[in-house]
Amino acid sequence: MKFVFMGTPDFSVGIFNKLVDAGNECLAVITQPDKPKGRGHEVQFTPVKEAAIAKNIPVLQPAKVSEEGFANELQKLGADVFVVAAFGQILKKNILEMPKYGCINVHASLLPKYRGASPIQWAVINGEPVSGVTTMQMGEGLDTGDILLKEEVILAEDETGGSLFDKLSEVGADLAVKTLKALEDGSITPIPQDDSLATYTGKIDKTFGNIDWNKPAKELEQLIRGLNPWPSAYSKLSGKTLKIWKARVLEEEDKSAAGTVVSVSKNSFVVSCGLGALEILELQLEGKKRMDTAAFLRGYSLEAGTKLG
Repeated sequence: MKFVFMGTPDFSVGIFNKLVDAGNECLAVITQPDKPKGRGHEVQFTPVKEAAIAKNIPVLQPAKVSEEGFANELQKLGADVFVVAAFGQILKKNILEMPKYGCINVHASLLPKYRGASPIQWAVINGEPVSGVTTMQMGEGLDTGDILLKEEVILAEDETGGSLFDKLSEVGADLAVKTLKALEDGSITPIPQDDSLATYTGKIDKTFGNIDWNKPAKELEQLIRGLNPWPSAYSKLSGKTLKIWKARVLEEEDKSAAGTVVSVSKNSFVVSCGLGALEILELQLEGKKRMDTAAFLRGYSLEAGTKLG
C-alpha cells in the first residue's frame, strides 16, 4: 500500500521501519521541524527524519501540516493512506479525508482509556496491570476515532516508562502492518469508541517528577518507575537534586515526618512517606553518575534523621 508516514519521536521509528520492511511503499515522511538542543543549541534531526534518510525517503517538515499550500502538495503524492504515530500536530478535516483509507493513528493505549499525550508513562504511574496499542481511524477529536485493531501488553512488576515504551513501540509496529493489510483486503470492521469510558492524559514535564513525600509509598514507587528514564522523579538532598531511579515499597510505619531518612544500611536507605516507606535502591545525585545506593553510600555520609525535599 502507498502511504505517507507522520511521526516524530523514537516511538514512531519502529513503526515506520516495519511498515516499509513489510513491503508498503512510503511516498514521504512528515515530521516536526528540527529544533536546537543541548548546551550548544545545535539543530538536531528528529528520530523519524533520521530513519527516513537512512531509507532514502523524502522528508517534509511543515510548521503546520494542514495549511492549504502544504495540503495541496500532500494531495499530489497520491497516497492510499496516511499513518500517524506520535506526530505532534493536529490534523484538520482537509487532511483527514484526503487519502482513500483516511488517516490511521497508532496510539499507545487501549482506547478509549488514556487518550492524549502521555499514555505510556501514566499507565505505569497509575499502576495499571495491562496496557496496549490501538490503531484507529482518525477523526477531528483527540483520539476519538473508530477503533480498528487492539493488542494488549501485560505490565511487569518492575515496569518502567522506558521498558513499556519499548514494548508498545514493537507491538505498535506489528499492529500497524496488520491494520494496513486488513484495510486493503476489506477484512476490518471499525468499532466506535465508548466515550463514557474515556480517560485523558496530559503532557508530563520535568516539574512533575518533584516527589511529595506526604503521598503513599506505593504511589511514589509507581511514579519513580513511570518517569524512568524521563523526566525522572527527584527530591533534594542538602540543596542538591537527587534523582530516584529505583525504590522498593516497605509497609512499615514510622512516626518521623514524611521525607525523613529513618534508617541507613550498607546497601540502601529508607525514607518515610505519608503511608509506608520507600527503600531507595538506585539514585543519582546532582553532578554525579547514576548508581546503585550501595555505591552512593560508600562515598557519601548519610545519616538517619536527614530530611529530603
